[in-house]
Amino acid sequence: MGSSIAELYLADIDAQYRKYKTMAEKAVVQVNDEQFFLQLNESSNSIAITIKHLAGNIRSRWTDVFTTDGEKPDRKRDQEFVVDEDSREALMQYWDSSWQVLFDLLPTLTAADLERTIFIRGEAHSMLQALNRQLNHYAYHIGQIVYLARYFQEDQWRTLSIERGKSEEFNRLYWGKQ
Repeated sequence: MGSSIAELYLADIDAQYRKYKTMAEKAVVQVNDEQFFLQLNESSNSIAITIKHLAGNIRSRWTDVFTTDGEKPDRKRDQEFVVDEDSREALMQYWDSSWQVLFDLLPTLTAADLERTIFIRGEAHSMLQALNRQLNHYAYHIGQIVYLARYFQEDQWRTLSIERGKSEEFNRLYWGKQ
């Protein structure tokens, strides 16, 4: 094998973040603009709000991660839960550019960096802890995006995993061949 645990972890965490981003995007493309902005009730988040919140969080957490707190003074978190004049295109561009901040950082990290202390809202974390914390946070919200998209699409939904009732067929075709 030849790779250290840290190298394996860094490769895997990068892959996991990319999988979640792709999962969200595969769900988002299945909804129309009305569904993208629709809130089921006043206390729920639309897909658009969730995209805006995640983008703001990602940009804040991973910009200048070793020299500034992950909650940047210029981040307006409460505004992430309001979509007034935001277009779908603008929100998706913000989403992409924010993820790029993370994807530019990840390949620069070393095993030693995983033990470095960073801060999120004044709370100390090792970089390893912060990467795991944020992956969990993003998975939580991306699950919400997928759920809403699936709800809106009903019978038109194109599954992001193995279709119901198709596990046996999938196993027969792909088991051990990946």
